[in-house]
Amino acid sequence: MIRECGVSVEATPEAHREAADLWNTLSGAELIQAMADGRFPQISDVNDYIGQDIASAEPGRVSIRWTPGERLCNPGGTVHGGYIAMILDNAVCLAASSTGEHFMPMLTLNLNVDYLRGVRAGETYTVTGTCVHPGGTRMVSNAVVADGHGRPVAQASASVIPNKAFAR
Repeated sequence: MIRECGVSVEATPEAHREAADLWNTLSGAELIQAMADGRFPQISDVNDYIGQDIASAEPGRVSIRWTPGERLCNPGGTVHGGYIAMILDNAVCLAASSTGEHFMPMLTLNLNVDYLRGVRAGETYTVTGTCVHPGGTRMVSNAVVADGHGRPVAQASASVIPNKAFAR
């Protein structure tokens, strides 16, 4: 078992080699799709905690299924805006990461969020991130959280930069 930053991962040496091969050979979109397909391990427990499940990825676009749990609710009974901002931040960063020759985690420079409707625990939402400017230094992405009827409940725009700590 490997334990880093409070995260436990059961992995055999072969699983480590397979993950390293995917990390080193797949494009950003392909690696995110591998995460969605369960072929690449989750990097942290955040996905499980907030109810995030990557659905699909292509260059410049990601889709996430989001089912927030009761633990994310404020005293008023709706999902706290900080968690809505978190899922939007994940979507804009993944959208930017999907444009790379290799996957590179992103660092958020700014995130502008508009809350449009209340978000309820236990309901499944679709979060779509789109990279509108895949620049060499700074990237710009948008994201929308939509309810089961396709109505937007929140949206965000962001500027992000590649996290050079993961450069290869």
